[in-house]
Amino acid sequence: MSLSQEIETLLTPVRAFLHCDTPQSWIDEAVKPENETILLRDHANCELKASQTAMWLIRKYAIDEESGHLLLEWAKPYEDFVYRGEHSGIFHAKKNGLSAPLKPKAGFEHGQELIDKMVRLIKEEFHHFEQVIEIMEKRDMAYSPLNAGRYARGLMSAVRTHEPATLIDKLIIGAYIEARSCERFAKIAPYLDADLQKFYISLLRSEARHYQDYLTLAEAIAGGDISDRIKVIGQKEAELIKSPDDLFRFHSGTPIAA
Repeated sequence: MSLSQEIETLLTPVRAFLHCDTPQSWIDEAVKPENETILLRDHANCELKASQTAMWLIRKYAIDEESGHLLLEWAKPYEDFVYRGEHSGIFHAKKNGLSAPLKPKAGFEHGQELIDKMVRLIKEEFHHFEQVIEIMEKRDMAYSPLNAGRYARGLMSAVRTHEPATLIDKLIIGAYIEARSCERFAKIAPYLDADLQKFYISLLRSEARHYQDYLTLAEAIAGGDISDRIKVIGQKEAELIKSPDDLFRFHSGTPIAA
């Protein structure tokens, strides 16, 4: 299978899942040379946020308090880098840095499955974070935090407020965020320099699997059909992507012309 065929194979279910394509106006904005630093800084933030979200899900629903401390220790070097400006850049092997196995809580049937899928995701997202920071350093780009866009906050407004519906909705939202990331990597890759293009294409494989992992968990926990919730949240996601947005970010909406 050629690379282009593999990309198309990965993207076909992603496109079917998403309710709209990324607007060309966002792509045009994303590939402007003056936006490269913002794109990479926000990409790094997205990778860390994906890890933190997965950790939060594990801690809230699937493990005991002692195991929760293990997760927090795993995240600490990355959070120190982003939030406390400790830019030593030493993350080596931290992506595999759980110091002991996580212990599932009693009483949650799907706890081990959630742990297994989310720990794998966390490892990969931490690795992607390291890769983005390394790319920035090679390009003499300084990392500094960015204000978050409206995307994740807008999606969270669709979450129901009773369990297990809250967990199911958050897993569906995780699926949409991963799927949109996958689609945008593919959309902008052809416009980028060879190194960035190769990097973004390499991310398609894991991001495509991540969205499916989230959906698999949501369906298992629901124990029934969740197509209505997938549709509701998908429509909200498409609304955020298609509507005007005055702040350019990796998951922002249609740029407002200057």
